[in-house]
Amino acid sequence: MTGDVTVICGPTAVGKGTIVRAVAAAHPEVWVSVSATTRAPRPTEVDGVDYLFVTEAEFDELVGTDGLLEWAAVHTTRYGTPAEPVRRAVAAGRKVILEIDVQGARQVRQTMPEARFIFIEPPSMAELRARLAKRGTETEAQVAVRLKTAEAEMAAKGEFEHLIVNDDLGLAVSDLLHFMGL
Repeated sequence: MTGDVTVICGPTAVGKGTIVRAVAAAHPEVWVSVSATTRAPRPTEVDGVDYLFVTEAEFDELVGTDGLLEWAAVHTTRYGTPAEPVRRAVAAGRKVILEIDVQGARQVRQTMPEARFIFIEPPSMAELRARLAKRGTETEAQVAVRLKTAEAEMAAKGEFEHLIVNDDLGLAVSDLLHFMGL
C-alpha cells in the first residue's frame, strides 16, 4: 500500500500552518512533514515539531547527500524537506502533507508528479500585510522582503491544481479536507 502526497503552498502569513494543523488535528492519519531550516526559531517554535532547526553546515550536508526531497533559499535562509521521512510515510500508506514554498513545489512536481498541489491565497494583499504585521516576528526590512516574495509567489498560483482563499479558516480547512478526500 502506498499513501499520497499533497503539497501546500502560499505566501508568508497566509495561514498555511494554521490550516495544516487543523487538518492534522482532525485526522491523525495525516502525516505532516517537518521542514528543515537554517533560520533561528521564533519564540513559540519547537525544534523537531515546527521545524528542524539546522546549521548552515548541516543543511549543506543534507543537500550534498541527497537527503532533501526539495530545498530552496527563501527570505535569506534555506528551507528543505527531508526525503526519508516522506518516503517512509508514503510507503506506510499515510496521507502526507508538505507545506513548502513555490520553488520547492516545482521540485516536487518533477520527482513526484502524482502529488496534488494546492495554493493558499489571502483575500487581498492588504490583508496579507496586516497578518504579517500582526505576527510581529520580523523587522520592517524582513517584512518588506517577505511581501516582495509574496507577490512573486502569488503570480505562480496558476501552476497549482487547486486554490483555496483563506478568508474563513473553517471553510479553508473544509476545502482542503475535501480536496484530500477526508
